[in-house]
Amino acid sequence: MILKAKERGNAPQLARYLMAERDNEHVELHEVRGFASDDLIGAFHEVDAIARGTRCQNYLFSMSLNPPEDADVSTDVFEQAADEIERKLGLDDQPRAIVFHEKDGRRHAHIVWSRIDTEQMRAINMSHYKSKLRDVSRKLYLKHGWDMPRGLEDKRLRDPLNFSREEWQQARRTGLDPRELKAVIQKAWAASDNMASLEQALRERGFWLARGDKRGFVTIDYRGEVYSLARYAGVKTKDLEDRLGDRDRLRPAEEIKAEIAQRMTRKLKELIKDVEKDAQRRLATIDLRKAEMIARHQDERARLWAALEKRWEAETHQRAERLPKGVSGIWHRLTGRYAKVKAQNEQETLQAYRRDQAEKDALIFKQLEQRQSLQRDIRQQRAIAREELMQLREDVARRLASR
Repeated sequence: MILKAKERGNAPQLARYLMAERDNEHVELHEVRGFASDDLIGAFHEVDAIARGTRCQNYLFSMSLNPPEDADVSTDVFEQAADEIERKLGLDDQPRAIVFHEKDGRRHAHIVWSRIDTEQMRAINMSHYKSKLRDVSRKLYLKHGWDMPRGLEDKRLRDPLNFSREEWQQARRTGLDPRELKAVIQKAWAASDNMASLEQALRERGFWLARGDKRGFVTIDYRGEVYSLARYAGVKTKDLEDRLGDRDRLRPAEEIKAEIAQRMTRKLKELIKDVEKDAQRRLATIDLRKAEMIARHQDERARLWAALEKRWEAETHQRAERLPKGVSGIWHRLTGRYAKVKAQNEQETLQAYRRDQAEKDALIFKQLEQRQSLQRDIRQQRAIAREELMQLREDVARRLASR
């Protein structure tokens, strides 16, 4: 599984983030170990207070564990991975918390350790943790027979695409995935060898080449959104200048935006509005299906969790009744009977824990399979909506060019 980690502080804020359901379909606090409190908010307030007695600012070690998309990974496997990670990094027996998140049919774990050694009142050194985690990650892929990502095989093969918050917000405004926008602009760049051919390639895809104020060469769509050409084409500014020449030969972005707005006819605006509404309705329908499934799954889990808790309490009571009390208890201790019953209870408790966790995992895997099936449909519907919006850009560009 992919392991991502960082040292950080502000434990209360992290606790709120980990338990927030706003961005997740399911959130489960699985383990709180080594804290006086058994809830995440209280536990992280503890470590925050302890860290104030040291000079350490980044007193937490926080990481995410992301298994392959098509793998059914049991809770036990996540726990074993957590144990292996803390041994590798020297965090043995440090207070830790495990939280599971689910979204879009995928389940991953967040694990947070306290770095503060309370006996020494100092932070545990986390030197070279990235290379150590890569070793653990490789071993997990090999152990479980998962297809290893190319980025783990060779660091030069990692995905070069990364998107800023601004790019994601811009893409959301246009109803498109930023990866798709980049792909379109990169194809136009690949198909050109000078300014004229790039202008033509971009125009065929619904974009205009312009001179930006601060970002040098930019491209604009019919909505007036401005995109940095260097960023979206994935090339250096020097390469742009070598191929395109002096950017002052291009019209300013504001001038082109004004011209596009001026040439928009009422009929063309209505066409754009209709296509965008159709795309929004398509996406709203699948969002409703997703919300209904999430609510049903949450209800199923709540009922199973409650039933397991009730059974656990009953079995715990039964095991407690086996242990004799009073004079009989003293006699049983002297004869060794008490120790045997205690050992039996501990063994049964462990077996019951594993049984209950297996029942939880079985339901989670079943729901993940249903959610993944829906997610495939969601991706298909979104692809159709994106295709319609991309086709709209090309149609608008052709109509404006003919006026």
